[in-house]
Amino acid sequence: MTRVQLADTKLMVHPLQLGGNPFGWGADREQSFAVLDAYAEAGGNFIDTADVYSVWVPGNSGGESETIIGEWMKARGNRDDMVIATKVGMHPKHHGLDPANIRDCVDASLRRLGTDHIDLYYAHIDDEEVDQMAVAETFDALVRSGKVRYLGASNFGLDRLRSALKLCAQYSLACYRVVQDKYNLVSRGAVDGQKQTFLRAEGIAELPYHSLASGFLTGKHTGGDASDSVRGDRVADLLENQDALGALEVLHDVASAHGASMTATAIAWQLGHDFIPSTIASARVPEQLTELLAGTELVLTEDEITALNDCWAEA
Repeated sequence: MTRVQLADTKLMVHPLQLGGNPFGWGADREQSFAVLDAYAEAGGNFIDTADVYSVWVPGNSGGESETIIGEWMKARGNRDDMVIATKVGMHPKHHGLDPANIRDCVDASLRRLGTDHIDLYYAHIDDEEVDQMAVAETFDALVRSGKVRYLGASNFGLDRLRSALKLCAQYSLACYRVVQDKYNLVSRGAVDGQKQTFLRAEGIAELPYHSLASGFLTGKHTGGDASDSVRGDRVADLLENQDALGALEVLHDVASAHGASMTATAIAWQLGHDFIPSTIASARVPEQLTELLAGTELVLTEDEITALNDCWAEA
């Protein structure tokens, strides 16, 4: 069973982190349980969610994904086998990183997840309106209390990430050991070369989201029809981008050389980066997991990685 270490933490996780974003809207409770069961049966142990999932759906208030994951762990009795990551800061009614908001939100997440601790707790966004020291002290207190084991930063610019780490080091506070950014074959701006160098130097793990560019990198929409995708608008934009279509051709050629799917190859390219121990991808039905998991076993050649690296230049 494959396990990788997250930075210098004690967390040993599967290279495929299961995204909980669809739970409660793209997949109902029964469907979500089926996906979670299939993932666990395949050896998966790393689940990503957030308190804001899925507040954008009419009738939902946020926290639906956490609730489903919590109910599943209770039903299966497997909380100790799972590594759970969730986030604070993007919920429209609980927005930002004000210390009181963080404390309220972590308790709400713990209740929904049905657990006494969160393995990895993210600041879902940076909040420049709140003093970084106040944020750092609040997160540090959560770690010291045992409610949170480790901390992550999602969607942080390099300068703010650097200043947060410097502050924590200066005052011996628990700080971010994992980051999460939008990063895939056709979207690389959030993790440019400068940020990659910083992550390597600091030993910070990057766990990318949007690994398949909303389904574009599966290659299943090359006929121009993205209507069957729950994120069809994003795919449609890429289908009109000639550079993106060119990158997709390179991905297709590399996948064909291995007799692999484009999905698996896109995942394998990400995991070929030395600062990416695990990548996030979601599934609405168990069958979608097969190609995702195959990507964690696929090893690309240096020439193939170079070809994929060179196939896209961020605008």
